[in-house]
Amino acid sequence: MRSPQLTPLTRLSRHIRSAAPADAVTAGFLAVLIGITSSVAIVVTAAQAAGATSAQLTSWMFALGIGMGVTCAGLSLRYRAPVVTAWSTPGAALLATGLHGVSMAQAVGAFLLSAVLVIVSGATGWFERVMDRIPVPLASALLAGVLVQFGMGLFTKMQHDFAVVFPMFAVYLACKRWLPRYAVIGALAAGVAVSAVRGEWRLQGLHVALAEPVFVRPEFSWQVLIGVGLPLYVVTMASQNLPGVAVLRGAGYRTPVSPLLTWTGIVNAVLAPFGCFGLNLAAITAAICTGPDAHRDPRRRYLASVWAGLFYVTVGLFGGVVGWLLTAMPAALVMGIAGLGLLGTIGSSLTASLADERMREPAVVTFLATASGMTLAGIGSTFWGLLAGVLAMFVLSGRRRGKAAAPEQERERGGAQEPRPEKEPLPEGAPR
Repeated sequence: MRSPQLTPLTRLSRHIRSAAPADAVTAGFLAVLIGITSSVAIVVTAAQAAGATSAQLTSWMFALGIGMGVTCAGLSLRYRAPVVTAWSTPGAALLATGLHGVSMAQAVGAFLLSAVLVIVSGATGWFERVMDRIPVPLASALLAGVLVQFGMGLFTKMQHDFAVVFPMFAVYLACKRWLPRYAVIGALAAGVAVSAVRGEWRLQGLHVALAEPVFVRPEFSWQVLIGVGLPLYVVTMASQNLPGVAVLRGAGYRTPVSPLLTWTGIVNAVLAPFGCFGLNLAAITAAICTGPDAHRDPRRRYLASVWAGLFYVTVGLFGGVVGWLLTAMPAALVMGIAGLGLLGTIGSSLTASLADERMREPAVVTFLATASGMTLAGIGSTFWGLLAGVLAMFVLSGRRRGKAAAPEQERERGGAQEPRPEKEPLPEGAPR
């Protein structure tokens, strides 16, 4: 019996549902929402430190949005994995203090140096070789340490803005019970509605216009290259790319790292004269797209990062409008939806980090050091947390080897030796 022929409208509907599943689109939107609102003020401060005009500030948003959008969508489609990129937030913080007295042209020269060093890191493959030697429990503990502040921020904001955050939490739990695929979007809708009724949106000063890129010819000052360009590269690699790779590895994606770095560096270099100071692999926003809420099938979660890329391109094209809209959102709404959107990922990361009893203490050290937020030599806690965990792993594994060797030494000195049971023959055909 022939199956009924599908109408063009039905086929179109199926294609749309396949390319734009609700959970993937929601995850992509949340990744962009959280990624921009959490740090756009730092980017603005960095641009102003270099004396950026309002046109150049809009150009920065254009270049960063286009850069993140192209790399998110392109790399995710190429490797069929949820590859999410972001601007370098610690890099922006460094620029906010390091660009005072530096011209915009000299700043662009520093951006180019950092981008070229990222390309070299990807082309030589050294960074990937280092990351492939990091055990999964430590990578998972690193991710949990990065994200735990957002989980706690949910309840911290609830204490100060109960009327907005608690309804979001209640709707999230209700949807998680009966409509799990729409839990986060339901919580977001509740937060938007309550905060709008309370008049907490700052909606003054809207000007609708497409962003116009402004080209700045780079100048190379060795003092700025060493004082700004090199530190920008170091903090981007240690505080952004390192946890970004850990997110992918912790979620089970063995995507090759070197091409990801190479391509983010190339796009960064091309867009640097327009204000793209630093592109890197994302960690916090990537966790939204790699988690189970992005799609039930891990092989389809790359769609979430593709949609994140499309939303980032929109941010770039409407840099001024989108930047204004995102900064107009109440802080309680942003922190609340960030915490709710990351609950599942925090839980799975903690589970993976503590599953292996032999790695439990190094994983706890990594988690606590990362969650502490300490900064040493201008490098954030993600790098130091991983370093502390690796140190603990080597020291404690040496202790365990020493304990295991003690009985053998006792037997060599003539101690009592228990008879060893003979091995039973394996059944025929069993793997040997």
